[in-house]
Amino acid sequence: MADDVSTFTGTPPLFTDAPDSVSFKKLRKRLVRGALQAIDAYGMVDRRAVESGEIPRPKWLVCLSGGKDSYGLLAVLMDLQYQGALPVDLIACNLDQGQPGFPKHILPDWLEKIGAPYRIVTEDTYSIVTEKVPEGRTFCSMCSRLRRGILYRIAREEGCDAIVLGHHRDDALETFMMNLIHGGRLAAMPPKLLNDEGDVMVLRPLITAAEDDLEKFSNAMNFPIIPCNLCGSQDGLQRVAMKQMLTEWERKKPGVRQVMAHALATVRPSHLHDPNIFDFLGLGPRRRRRRRPERPVLKSPDEAEIRSAFQTRREVIR
Repeated sequence: MADDVSTFTGTPPLFTDAPDSVSFKKLRKRLVRGALQAIDAYGMVDRRAVESGEIPRPKWLVCLSGGKDSYGLLAVLMDLQYQGALPVDLIACNLDQGQPGFPKHILPDWLEKIGAPYRIVTEDTYSIVTEKVPEGRTFCSMCSRLRRGILYRIAREEGCDAIVLGHHRDDALETFMMNLIHGGRLAAMPPKLLNDEGDVMVLRPLITAAEDDLEKFSNAMNFPIIPCNLCGSQDGLQRVAMKQMLTEWERKKPGVRQVMAHALATVRPSHLHDPNIFDFLGLGPRRRRRRRPERPVLKSPDEAEIRSAFQTRREVIR
């Protein structure tokens, strides 16, 4: 098994036209290594069990929207697969949601070029969302629910164990801040999640990757980006405000995003206030057992002491 991807053993077709610079190679290694560490840390696949034949080879549905993050996700997973570090079958899936002006040819052409198995699904969720969501409200929540339900169905049809999403570290932090400020709860994006039906996993291998790295990677790889005109055209999104706030914090204190991401993986339930995750009721000092006073140790007199005592007694009597 290829546990170490610090030295690449070859070049997948996807990277044929990639830059040959040292900086790009370091960037590629950082993304690939981070994804592999997340896959192992969160048990996304038991690589040793698959390779030993203990469990069947899994199949993942890699969701491809046409944005930089999903392109980067597929590229990193294909890279790991090519290096022999990811014993998983991959199938890319794009959901054409019927948005006006969506370029239908871009993704199929690109996927054919790199030799990736894929499936394009057409579902007009655009009309549903624009009809059901009141004016002035954002589309994100309903769009996400509709899209996720369709992807679960496609995963079952394709025999996939999991759907794989391109959410990264900054997405998780923005979600955490939204839940904290607007939702009144501590929650981010789980790296690994089981759906309500209990038959499909949701995986996020890029959960520790920085958005800046994915943007640099996308630009260097010259991915054919397709902008999202559905939610990207709306103003006043809470997520946009959270992103701006985190960007300002990063400007004032460089590295704060990474520190916050570390906090998401370093939780002390006893220092929070939720009795459902820590047993405060059962917390208390241990009962101290009352110590009994020590008994004096009686020394057994020897024969000489006994004779001396009797001798002393005779002398007193006389």
